[in-house]
Amino acid sequence: MIARRSLLAGALALPACATTPKPASPAFARPQLAPLRMEAERITHITVCLRPFRAAGPRLDIETIGAKRVVHNYGHGGSGWSLSWGSAALAARNAMDGGARDIAVIGCGAIGITTAITLLRAGARVTIYAAERLPQTRSARATGTWSPSSRIADADAVTPAFPALWESMARASFSEHRSYVGLPGDPVVWSDRYTLLDAPGPRPPRAEGAIHFTEYDGRLRDIVPHGRSLTRAEHPFPADNVRLVTAMQFNVAALGDRLMGEFLREGGRFEVRTFRTPADFAALVQPVIVNCTGYGARALMGDESIVPVRGQIAWLAPQPEVHYGLYYKSVSILPRSDGIVVQYVGDSDMFGVGIADETPDRGEAERAIATTAPLFAGA
Repeated sequence: MIARRSLLAGALALPACATTPKPASPAFARPQLAPLRMEAERITHITVCLRPFRAAGPRLDIETIGAKRVVHNYGHGGSGWSLSWGSAALAARNAMDGGARDIAVIGCGAIGITTAITLLRAGARVTIYAAERLPQTRSARATGTWSPSSRIADADAVTPAFPALWESMARASFSEHRSYVGLPGDPVVWSDRYTLLDAPGPRPPRAEGAIHFTEYDGRLRDIVPHGRSLTRAEHPFPADNVRLVTAMQFNVAALGDRLMGEFLREGGRFEVRTFRTPADFAALVQPVIVNCTGYGARALMGDESIVPVRGQIAWLAPQPEVHYGLYYKSVSILPRSDGIVVQYVGDSDMFGVGIADETPDRGEAERAIATTAPLFAGA
């Protein structure tokens, strides 16, 4: 899932870096965008997931539990897919430090599968133990957009070293994700995103008691495309304040299938197993364990530093002719090969914070669709 601020980051950030576009010729002045079919009757299903936010950022430390060396790798907020490879590299290095080559990975979400593949590539023997395979995990319910700074930490709670650590994870992940662009099934693609905004104005002050979510996207301005404002002739939407950015997105179903295939082809093993307490780790034969249990670590490890952030997606039937995303009145729309993702993201990043209810809300889904439907009236 993705935070509202991250959705706007590409549209609002770096105005000084944007260049004035050359005037378009009449033939190219307004792109012919296929209209989105925003109809509640086209909902195929509704999913809800809980993002594992930790004020201090992801847990990446090492501890000894019984006779096991446990490397933690969880708590990435709304940035699990985006930071997965960089975080996996850190966890793999910690796991193999000291010469261990037989390693268990607990959890098969975005963090677990990338950690397992990273370990295999480094020469380890790896078994994933999890109650669910990737398609059934919370990671499979993610929005699927590159959002490495989405609810990753509280700026008032991180250590001075965390921004640089975040940057190293983000850069490493971005580089690895790029290697999946252009592969069969389009596991990772680039898409244009149109952000329709109200009249420009100062950002409202943060509400009293609200989390001061970190904003590090500017540290990556040399590797990501920059957004720019469009003239009225450059877009077909009934709005005057529109910005465009090209952004990376994950077709999660296709990406997950490819990663599971890679893991198994490279010799990895998967075993269905449920862990209820850390004492259950003793039953594993591997001396080193990488704990990639995401939100599940709150119960498994008794880690109450993990705060749930509820996010819901309404899935509309796929429209293969649509290749652009849209943000309008706190509703995010992203076209994926497995469906059109429609998500109400709230009017601030505090939307969904502290809510652990994973029950789908049909009313929220229909309101989000109805909000955006007028943009395509008569199309």
